[in-house]
Order: sequence, then structure tokens, then C-alpha cells
Amino acid sequence: MKILLLGKNGQVGWELQRSLAPLGELIALDRHDLQYCGDLADQVGIVRTLQAIRPTVIVNAAAYTAVDKAENDVEAALSTNAQAPGLLASQARKIGACLVHYSTDYVFDGSGNHPWRESDVTAPLNVYGRSKLEGEAAIIESGCNHLILRTSWVYGAMGQNFAKTILRLAQEREQLTIINDQFGAPTGAELLADITAQIIPKLLINPELSGMYHVSSQGEATWYAYAKLILAFAREKQIPIKVSSESMVPVATKDFATAAIRPLNSRLSTEKFRDTFQLYLPPWQNGVIRMLTELIALRNPSKN
Repeated sequence: MKILLLGKNGQVGWELQRSLAPLGELIALDRHDLQYCGDLADQVGIVRTLQAIRPTVIVNAAAYTAVDKAENDVEAALSTNAQAPGLLASQARKIGACLVHYSTDYVFDGSGNHPWRESDVTAPLNVYGRSKLEGEAAIIESGCNHLILRTSWVYGAMGQNFAKTILRLAQEREQLTIINDQFGAPTGAELLADITAQIIPKLLINPELSGMYHVSSQGEATWYAYAKLILAFAREKQIPIKVSSESMVPVATKDFATAAIRPLNSRLSTEKFRDTFQLYLPPWQNGVIRMLTELIALRNPSKN
């Protein structure tokens, strides 16, 4: 098996380099690679790369993820999140490859309090969500063998994330205000990468598994509950922080002005995924604690 991974240095892409390596020959690219083109903005280069490598599987972990910036950078967001996946899908069909692509809960409007199913009506609230939805549609329309994995609240030890921000602010400030009316499931890049490696062989054997799946950690949290877990862990590990439990202030989304509107309900129903692939999705707390443990180990290597 020959696997082409795009976006190798993102949070999910970094973990995919590890999880996909045992499956076969892995060619991992980002937009700065020289031998092959990994820049999704260069459509000619991408086509040449696919024709030269002719992979069995294309895994697209590259995306435009700057949600607020996308409101004023519409063309770039659509190019990366909509047009490029469509191109990858059309080329995948031509060369007989399957395509794995990651999408987001932001394709929904965040209304209600039920976990979103794959069949629910989409209605993105912002440019980022619209660009990802258009990418999904282009892949489906191509008719290629594909897996679209919608997920939410992705984090990883690589790069910036909510946990790192909270830990930094807790050491700088005596009070934190955290949103407490958005609900989702923090989902680790490591979990997504491991799941991807598990399901690719199943798709190759059974092409009828091609389609859309929701994948996220089990359970739900608000950003406030997420932050509470992070700071409780920091206190347990005796990391010096200024914020006390009483100094964490829960606030509503409307009290935070952002360029892009965020959905309040980011819950995803993973029933279809679990039933189809017979895989267990662990509670969100497990992955967060593991990630925090790694972060602490990196900060204090002499204590390990």
C-alpha cells in the first residue's frame, strides 16, 4: 500500500505520520516540501504529485482552520477547504485511490441540544463552516471511494491548543473568564490518527463503507468544564498557577465578541461510526489528561 499524507505538520497530520507508517509506504508532505507538491493552493502541482506517486490512499489532513480570519479571507478558505478537496477527490477517482478527509461540526448551525447525526440538515454559521461543507459536497459529488470524518474541538500536543492557552493564562492572571454555553467533546489528534489507521484497511477491503462519519471522543463538556479539568490537573501536578477555582468565571458566548459566529451545540452522534467499524471511542477526559501529561513531561524532562 502506498499512502500520500497531506498536511503532515498540523495537529492531526503530525500524529498521522506515526499511525499510518505501519500500513505501508508513507509519503508525507506539507506545503514546503520540495520533491513533491504538498501545497493545496497549487492545483497543477498537486495533480502532478498525484500522477507521479499514484497512491493507494490519499489522506488529507491539510485545512484552513483560522476561523475568525476566514471571515475576511474567504477566497483562501474556499481554495483550501472546498476547491482542493474537490480536486483531490476527482484525481483519486481517476487513479483508483481512496480519499480520507477531515471535516467539522461547524457545518451545522449549533441549534438544539441533540448530538448531530450525519443525515441532519447542515447550515453553517460562518465562512469556515461553509468552506468545509463545500469540500464535503465536492468529494461526495466526485464519486470517489472516500471517508469523510467530521469531528470537533480537536487538540494535540503539537502546536497551539486550548489547554496550552489556559495553562499559560493561569500563570499570568488571577482570574479567567471561560465560555460555558458551548457544548462539544474535546477530541485528540492522536485518537483521530489511530482511528484513521484502523479504518483504512477496512475501507480498502469493503468499498461500500465509503461515506460520511462523525468521530469524536465520548461525552460532552463546555469550554468552562474543559478548563476546570486542565487547572485541576495543574494543581495536582503542582504547576504554579495564579487562578483559584473561585476565580474562574463562566460566561456566555454573547459576552465574547469574535469575527465568526460559533455554534453552541457541537455535540456529534458517533453511533454510525461505532456500529460500522466496531471501534470504541474513549471519554474525552482520558485523552486530555494524556495530552497534559505529555506537556508536563516536555516542560520538565529532568523529572521523568
